[in-house]
Amino acid sequence: MNIKILDHKDFEHVLSCSDPETGLEAIIAIHDTTLGPSLGGTRMWQYPNKEAALKDVLRLARGMTFKAAAAGLNVGGGKAVIIGDTKKDKSEQMLRMYGKFIDTLEGQYITAEDVGTTQNDMDVIRKTTEYVVGISGGSGDPSPFTAYGTYLGIKTAVKEVYGTDELSGKTIAVQGVGSVGYQLCKLLYQEGAQLVVSDLDNTKISKVKSEFEAQVVTTKEILEVECDVFAPCALGAVINDITINQLHCKIVAGSANNVLAEDKHGTILNELGILYIPDYVINAGGLINVADELTGYNEFSVMQRIRNIPLTIKKILALAKAQHISTNAAADQFVQDRLSSKSVKGGEAL
Repeated sequence: MNIKILDHKDFEHVLSCSDPETGLEAIIAIHDTTLGPSLGGTRMWQYPNKEAALKDVLRLARGMTFKAAAAGLNVGGGKAVIIGDTKKDKSEQMLRMYGKFIDTLEGQYITAEDVGTTQNDMDVIRKTTEYVVGISGGSGDPSPFTAYGTYLGIKTAVKEVYGTDELSGKTIAVQGVGSVGYQLCKLLYQEGAQLVVSDLDNTKISKVKSEFEAQVVTTKEILEVECDVFAPCALGAVINDITINQLHCKIVAGSANNVLAEDKHGTILNELGILYIPDYVINAGGLINVADELTGYNEFSVMQRIRNIPLTIKKILALAKAQHISTNAAADQFVQDRLSSKSVKGGEAL
């Protein structure tokens, strides 16, 4: 196992690891531990090159700092990526070696599942490091909790725009119906929403179409759907210079991380009259769930915290209105205020 330190401004630690014997190629980024040890999932994806993987893990790690702070958690922000095809490259030997990589950080980074990894993978990683949550017998699969928080956030946004949080008759376009997207579709369908969905995986699409009477469109068409809510639940940078002018919705609110390619796109959405609910606020349910393992898991406490997500969203919307700024700028300010207060107060919980 070869570990290399990568120097990146504004990050506490960025390390890459390679192990030719198991095929492991991974990067761990620790952004900020002001509030506590960094906690964030491990994503496995077939990136085109290491530079793309590095760019992604840095964005994700920073997002985790903001997500934890906005949710009121006493953990910091970190993230990891494994470069590879989950169907071809993943093996028990690779995951065990990856666990050893995590262990070298001695608790500065704690992992959990993410895109391309599962609860079973976390169980394997747990064999070579204690710094992992979301395992069997622990908090379990975080997907339903992420979906539930996102669902509550969508209802909050709908009430802001339409004056009622009723979803019956509303058209919601869900981009990506994986673990979280599927659970979100289930909640939306149960409340009477009309679903339009897309995904690269035809098996997942068929299931959602069958169970929730969803209309299926291509991954390109989903951005152009006439809808009330566009819910991105796949990978990041969905809202960019090209796609932002293709939207035909009143609200952008979904479970994906790093929805905006750049901060300026939040400003543009605001100018277009589209309400954007910052991703790291609305999708914090999964993090809230796994973070609770660190102090002894209690599902009742987890659900109470997730039900506070709409309150945080309302505070951010009020701040955006008061200061005439975009919602993503308001969310960033909300987080920075907490990080600054925590630093000044020497670790006192807010």
